[in-house]
Amino acid sequence: MAAVSHCLDEAGANIIQSDQYSTDPEGGRFFMRLQFQLDSAALDALTTSFSSVADRFRMEFNLSHSGRRKRVALMVSRPDHCLLDLLWRWRRGELDCDIPLVVSNHDDRRADVALFGVRYVHLPVEPSTKAAAERRLLEVLGGEYDLIVLARYMQILSPDFLARNETPIINIHHSFLPAFAGADPYVQARERGVKLIGATAHYVNEDLDAGPIIEQDTARVTHRASVDALARIGRDLERTVLARAVQWHLEDRVLVHGNRTVVFT
Repeated sequence: MAAVSHCLDEAGANIIQSDQYSTDPEGGRFFMRLQFQLDSAALDALTTSFSSVADRFRMEFNLSHSGRRKRVALMVSRPDHCLLDLLWRWRRGELDCDIPLVVSNHDDRRADVALFGVRYVHLPVEPSTKAAAERRLLEVLGGEYDLIVLARYMQILSPDFLARNETPIINIHHSFLPAFAGADPYVQARERGVKLIGATAHYVNEDLDAGPIIEQDTARVTHRASVDALARIGRDLERTVLARAVQWHLEDRVLVHGNRTVVFT
């Protein structure tokens, strides 16, 4: 911490926020997030000088300019609650990013997305055409995005797609997994008399719905809740959990270590 602070001080930076965490006081992995103000003209010089500090402590580091708005692509199937919530927050300026693209395997949401002035690309996916559809998806994305958000995209991305895609992907789903997998999870949950329902936002990797978790939330329910009521509460949770995860990623608050995350909020 002293070496990093000294390096920033010599560069003329003003530290405005500092967070740190260690997995173990003795020999653990140390995580740090510093937010600072610095003249943009001095950023290149800082990158060079900081590299020597990083080498000294065997650091992995990333310098991100908060003034550069990240480009985000949204992917959706038929459920619209997460998609429209993110677009609404973006239009209100609550998400500091650009959202130029929505991709869907259905054409149902085209009119809704048009109201936000965002490009809508319909890429149908069938089992026999999945590989071709994913190749087309890579072409549409073109490596031009900083984040892909699966805002209730109900298709499984293949290991081949994930290997060729270099952009982080965030997914959202109900938190009943693995207990109530497959169709109608809220029907299954009500039949089991669950008392908690929730939502999970995580990064996507080859382990289906098991990537590093960014954010989760729950709500208590009772035996009186119908299937429709459970689903409505679940949708509310999915909206807020996904929005928080996306915002924290955009603000570079999430550090990934193995299959865990450190989230400095």
